[in-house]
Amino acid sequence: MTVSIRLRRHASPNANRRPAAIAAGALRRLAAAAAAAAAPCAPFAAAGLSAQNPGYAPELYYRLVGVGDVAVAPDGAHVAFTVTTVAEEENRRHREIWLQPLTGGRPAGAAFAVTSSGEDSSGPRWSPDGSLLAFSSSRGDDPNAVWFLRVRGPGGEAFHIEGVDGAPVWSPDGSMIAFVGAPDDGGSAEDGTDEAAGREGRIAPDAVTRTLDATRFDGRVVTSMRYKRDGRLALQPHYLTREKRQLMVVEAAGGTPRQLTRVSFDVGGPVWSRDGSVIFFTGDEREDDELDIENSGDIWAVDARGGTVRRLTSNPGTERAPAVSPDGLRMAFLSTPARGSQTDLMVAEMGPDGHFRGVPANLTADWDLLPGAPDWTADGEAVRFSAGTGGNSHLFRAAPGEEVRQVTGGARRLSSFSFSDAGDVMAFTATDAVTPAELYLGAPDGTSEQKLTRFNDDWLSGVTLMPAERLAWTAEDGTEIEGWVVKPVNYRPGGSYPLVLKIHGGPHSAYGNTFFPTFHVLSAAGFFVLYTNPRGSSGYGHDFRYATRGEWGIVDREDYLAGVEAALAAYPEIDANRLGVSGGSYGGFMTNWLTATTDRFQAAVTSRSIANWESWWGTSDAQGLTEYEFYGPPWEQRDLYRRLSPVSYVENVTAPTLIIHSENDYRTPIGDGEQWFMSLKKLGVPVEMVRYPRSSHGLSRTGEPWLLADRLERIRSWFVHFLVDNPPRRRAAADTGRR
Repeated sequence: MTVSIRLRRHASPNANRRPAAIAAGALRRLAAAAAAAAAPCAPFAAAGLSAQNPGYAPELYYRLVGVGDVAVAPDGAHVAFTVTTVAEEENRRHREIWLQPLTGGRPAGAAFAVTSSGEDSSGPRWSPDGSLLAFSSSRGDDPNAVWFLRVRGPGGEAFHIEGVDGAPVWSPDGSMIAFVGAPDDGGSAEDGTDEAAGREGRIAPDAVTRTLDATRFDGRVVTSMRYKRDGRLALQPHYLTREKRQLMVVEAAGGTPRQLTRVSFDVGGPVWSRDGSVIFFTGDEREDDELDIENSGDIWAVDARGGTVRRLTSNPGTERAPAVSPDGLRMAFLSTPARGSQTDLMVAEMGPDGHFRGVPANLTADWDLLPGAPDWTADGEAVRFSAGTGGNSHLFRAAPGEEVRQVTGGARRLSSFSFSDAGDVMAFTATDAVTPAELYLGAPDGTSEQKLTRFNDDWLSGVTLMPAERLAWTAEDGTEIEGWVVKPVNYRPGGSYPLVLKIHGGPHSAYGNTFFPTFHVLSAAGFFVLYTNPRGSSGYGHDFRYATRGEWGIVDREDYLAGVEAALAAYPEIDANRLGVSGGSYGGFMTNWLTATTDRFQAAVTSRSIANWESWWGTSDAQGLTEYEFYGPPWEQRDLYRRLSPVSYVENVTAPTLIIHSENDYRTPIGDGEQWFMSLKKLGVPVEMVRYPRSSHGLSRTGEPWLLADRLERIRSWFVHFLVDNPPRRRAAADTGRR
């Protein structure tokens, strides 16, 4: 269902008051799901729409299975992929690598796990002949996390190849392995923990101050802006104390690795030339210039036998993701001239020595979306890549002299595409609004699609999930805005239900046709859920993505409020006096902003939010975001930083607000949540703050399972209390009685 509405202005009279170890049962479920007979793909079917089934509850998160890291064997005989489950009792996630055998591009038997159920494993990679499968797994005290399995011939336990201690990249003939590693450091400081690094890096080597007693000092002396990084609980060692990651090569049978590069920056993404004589890689020679605000990454090359490192790209901007054509005479790569500029897919002609010839051709000059990493078709006639388009994500194809063409379709998001060398097998993951990601198989032209795994079918069969219905409206400048509405599980025409507006992060990410547990938890609790992609979102073109630059909370606010009015018009069962708003990161900022600049919402949940842009800038690990989006640092744009800070208008907030924040969030540090809490408390607004320990900015996606599930219940119970059990009219009457 799609509803399209044109709104000339906001209908709400109050919309603008102020400008400006896995359990055995889990293993059995996985095995049963994997053994289910493969059936024709039905990616748009709603799961379990049965009236007697309950909706999605927070504790069902523990049964959610994730599929990813798809890797088709070069010969098309297997598909390797990762399966992630939740070990509830251990409060952790567990990843295994599975194999799906294929014959003639079709499934040949059931998928099965090939790595230990007691160890986490990820990152499957194939040798050129498909006989070896490499993967990453930290096992006991073994310092080498790179393991190999024999897929053909005798099996046996996973083993190391001597000299390989980084993700392996085989030469085309399979005789050599390239990898990236820090020379002679044994990984001592890479993870930034005191246990691994000792005291090295805790005192900046360029520090001026000295200590009275080095044996007693257990703090840190910081001179680098990169002393913390979100997602890592420990503070980071000074960058000058860590050796740069260099390009290594070793014989495929094992041996002593040779170091090919000795550059002053970290090497990344090695790719072999087709004849194995050259290795290409990426790197930014200005990575240690902390005041560098330009895109300055390049593609480099070095002979496989060693020698002088040479730069292949020198245009302004960053070039990355190199992919060599099957004939070895062309390279596809991505180019982004500057922050905020369009990323394009380029193709350069190459000589036998690996040098570029002439000016690279732009295959996406007339295409306005954001291309992903390129990969050549088997015949070398075109380059394929994934990209977001509206609320979906699909495979695209580009070739010189042709328009970019979309290969796959449907109201869903596809990812992790992988292909056989012959080009006859394609595998990927797919998800939609009511289906978690599963593994799919199909032809590279997008036909003959088949669903290979059904890990989530068992629990989905007992749950009612309401499908997402597309809703579109038009902003005052004529721009179409897209959103989706999920009805309550107990929905009946003519009833009356509250609504929660959900706001995504970024702001340049996007919602769409993918499985979001939060939406279904609220739907099961009796709420309409509206989630939208306002201006600033990705997937709608470059100008749309940056339409909010310098106007966060202004342009996008119009789109959110108009979206609420569109939902009220399209769904008369929504009670306009019981509206909630919730979001995280940028969505948390926007939640604060909307409750401070409108009285449209009667309850709010703000997660990992920003309240004060000036304090955020000084404590975050991502200052470059606002320096670009707000046209400079706070001292250059003081008025703008303050004018766009929700705390500047906090006295207008009346909506009861739940604040959720992680104590180790370095992207949006907890100080902003504390400022919002303290302000609302002083103002007498009902407010609670939930502080999650051991958690970073990614709590809602990758946090500890117990805390993530707890977060779902906190959100549900807050909105139920203030929009169902104690709705605004009842609260207002109680307040009047007290007065």
